[in-house]
Amino acid sequence: MAMGRKTGGRKKGAANKRTREIADKAAAEGLTPLEYLLRLMRDERQEQAVRLDAAKAAAPYIHPRLQATEATIKGGLPPYEAALMELMNTMADDMKPALPIHPPRRAGDQHE
Repeated sequence: MAMGRKTGGRKKGAANKRTREIADKAAAEGLTPLEYLLRLMRDERQEQAVRLDAAKAAAPYIHPRLQATEATIKGGLPPYEAALMELMNTMADDMKPALPIHPPRRAGDQHE
């Protein structure tokens, strides 16, 4: 190992010799399990539940799972937050009363 890192050997996820032999033999003999699942999924004579189960089982081998990602925006608020703040400020201006509000009159105050 070089400085605590792995530097040689198979890459992560690569099939070893035995796994490759099994997969090649299965393909040579006929359908692979994935091909079987896909065939079931596409067979309109099968019940919907069977086809759905086959699709669920095959999906991870066809479509990778998406990873959650975090985006950071430099230089202030993201555009949608800036627009929201602007809208809120506009609404606050629109909600100000057109006429000044006077405090309630007390007994004895003179009327104009």
